[in-house]
Amino acid sequence: MAKELPKKARVVIVGGGVIGCSIAYHLTKIGWDEVVLVERKQLTSGTTWHAAGLIGQLRDSQNMTKLAKYTAELYLSLEEETGQSTGYKINGSLSTATHAGRMEDLQRRADMARVFDLKVDVLGPEGCKDHYPPLNVDDVIGGIFIPSDGQADPVGITQALAKGARMGGAQIFERTKVERVLVDGGKAVGVATEKGDIAADYVVLACGMWTREFASTIGVNVPLHACEHFYILTEPHDAITPDLPVYRDYDACAYYKEDAGKMLLGAFETVAKPWGMDGIPDDFEFGQLPDDFDHFMPILEGAMHRMPFFEEAGIQTFFCGPESFTQDDRYHMGPAPEVESLFVAAGLNSIGIQSAGGIGKAISEWMRDGLPPSDLNSVDIRRNMPFQGNRRYLHDRVTETLGLLYDVHWPFYQYRTARGARRTPLHERHAANNACFGETAGWERANWFAPAGVEPVYEYSYTRQNWFEHSAAEHRAVRDGVGLIDMSSFAKFRLRGADAETVLGQISANDVAVAPGRLVYTQWLNERGGIEADLTVTRLAEDDYLIVTSAGAQVRDLHWLKSRTPADARSVATDVTSAYAVLAVMGPGARDLLQPLTPADLSNEAFPFGASREIELGYALVRASRVTYVGELGWELYVPTEFAAHVYDVLAEAGGDGLAHVGMHAVNSLRIEKAYRHWGHDISDEETPLEAGLGFAVAWDKPGGFIGRDALLAQKEAGVGQRMVQFRLDDPEPLLYHNEPIYRDGAIVGYVTSGMYGHTLGGAIGLGYVKGQAPVGADHIASGSYEILVNGVMVPATASLRPLYDPKSERIKC
Repeated sequence: MAKELPKKARVVIVGGGVIGCSIAYHLTKIGWDEVVLVERKQLTSGTTWHAAGLIGQLRDSQNMTKLAKYTAELYLSLEEETGQSTGYKINGSLSTATHAGRMEDLQRRADMARVFDLKVDVLGPEGCKDHYPPLNVDDVIGGIFIPSDGQADPVGITQALAKGARMGGAQIFERTKVERVLVDGGKAVGVATEKGDIAADYVVLACGMWTREFASTIGVNVPLHACEHFYILTEPHDAITPDLPVYRDYDACAYYKEDAGKMLLGAFETVAKPWGMDGIPDDFEFGQLPDDFDHFMPILEGAMHRMPFFEEAGIQTFFCGPESFTQDDRYHMGPAPEVESLFVAAGLNSIGIQSAGGIGKAISEWMRDGLPPSDLNSVDIRRNMPFQGNRRYLHDRVTETLGLLYDVHWPFYQYRTARGARRTPLHERHAANNACFGETAGWERANWFAPAGVEPVYEYSYTRQNWFEHSAAEHRAVRDGVGLIDMSSFAKFRLRGADAETVLGQISANDVAVAPGRLVYTQWLNERGGIEADLTVTRLAEDDYLIVTSAGAQVRDLHWLKSRTPADARSVATDVTSAYAVLAVMGPGARDLLQPLTPADLSNEAFPFGASREIELGYALVRASRVTYVGELGWELYVPTEFAAHVYDVLAEAGGDGLAHVGMHAVNSLRIEKAYRHWGHDISDEETPLEAGLGFAVAWDKPGGFIGRDALLAQKEAGVGQRMVQFRLDDPEPLLYHNEPIYRDGAIVGYVTSGMYGHTLGGAIGLGYVKGQAPVGADHIASGSYEILVNGVMVPATASLRPLYDPKSERIKC
């Protein structure tokens, strides 16, 4: 007799692939009952059933690696717990390099793995062949081997998770299509299925490649698009033995997996084939897509070179099936900002099997606690901009992102596809000045300016790239003269209403109850004291505030503001990002440039640091805020968009040849010299202001307190177990990017969170946390000897809790 759908559940999970089943499993593990999973067809149908089942653990950040390691550990015990075969075996993984850039990429990943306590062996060509005898290593220069990686049966893993979920009390319904999510008052309250409605406290969308279209029916943005994914399975061959590790030939866009005496060869080709732009057929289940042998042929030819037995091994199966990819090769998870009580877990970019355990654990804990268990900003669905759900944009972008999974992780890489979507009002003027543009949150931003006769294009490497000296000149111009920076990509909100001060006061750690015309630097904290946002708040009037944050935090920070505003508060938050361009005039010559252009008194006495006023400039009225992110005297000019070009022209004409046009790479090197933190790299919801050295921005005793105050007070009393420290490499040649291990007296104590070359300080500068036994204070930092591991080499470094550049901040307040 068929089970009857319940009328009520605590959680309804939509989608019965490996992700949905993992979430159901983990929700039961944290003790939640009334967990219901609904699948339109059968478990694993869609994408999971044809996944390759590679289990890799090394990711591009500590927390992503932790999730992947947890997944591998879970799969080890899952078969014993449930009695369901998973086909999991630990046979290691091998990755090889055929050129220096790839080898440095692998070496740096191996360095990073030390921080994550993951064993990675760096090998020469013969060492690679020892692990994988069939390889032709004539053109291989080295590689890395991870002994604890492995492979598994995707269907077996999913069925084991489903069985474990049922053992914990979850109910799973197959052949039951969810027709829509029920939303009431902006909150998900259940689902409507073809067999009846289920009321629920939470709904989770884990619908794989269907998620974007399904979520869009209730106004939720989940940018992903299916692509055709190809692999072949050979006939058995004597060279294929069961002990072969998973092998990734990144430079040939290929991966290999032994499968019952046969070889599975899969591709992540440079130019992919999007699929399903007009929608996925309703009856699609265990379907395959049409063969395209011509498209796959370059991969097969590469395989014949790398493993000569492919020349004689027959092909048993040629397979093409759909998998979903996102615009940035990072999956989507977390609470949807548009609909309360709705979570998303989708867009796995062909790493669903090796990510499922960690995702299920993280989502379940996030739902239980109201906060993520760790810094998951890189995969938080709130990182996405609304336009990125555009079908044409996604179609064009995923042609690139599929292949980027196996490309070298070049520093400062810029996407080639789906560009030009968001342009500042000054874009054409920057182009005329020979700007080389990069992309952030869809914005086209000038990253550096090429001098006459130099083409503004990137030439990627791990050493000094072709723009290094040009950006250095921009950096020095800001330190010694005056520079003009287009910072229009800042996200900007207005909070207006009688309760604006009260609302913002509760959310902000600093005191925003200042007089109109004052700017306040502050963090927004969560209940644990972690930093949810890092921004400035300017009081425009008694009932009106301007909030400015980074481009990438636009959706996330507005969601935080709205979600932490009481329902009965008399205040309204509005996104006004597009209303204002922002021109930053920075450097010791900033006042000399600006004063002749305005009747406003810009003297230090009349216009001190932290002041913000509306002034006349040219024919326009602009808001001038005296603040800096580069560590020099300067003003940010907030210009109504329609006046932006005019104000730019006035500034450019007045500055003439003495005014430097400055790109975002120079902004980054300038801010790192001054040890200014960057949210998402140096600070996150996992670190507190005390750990990050931002306690000066906390108003401990302001009336009414603030979110996170109790947690901060407890930490202040106990002492912190880590501190943000600035480092300068003693050797001026090596470069820092991020994730390089930090050693104190020979032991790993942290890693670099962001790095850039300090052209004024004369070496690579990094920021990173030094961990130790609480309390970690100035004496502990000063008493150690420090080295940073850079591309396999230990480099001595100078450490400082105070900024190495202008430690007393005298230059910005003159």
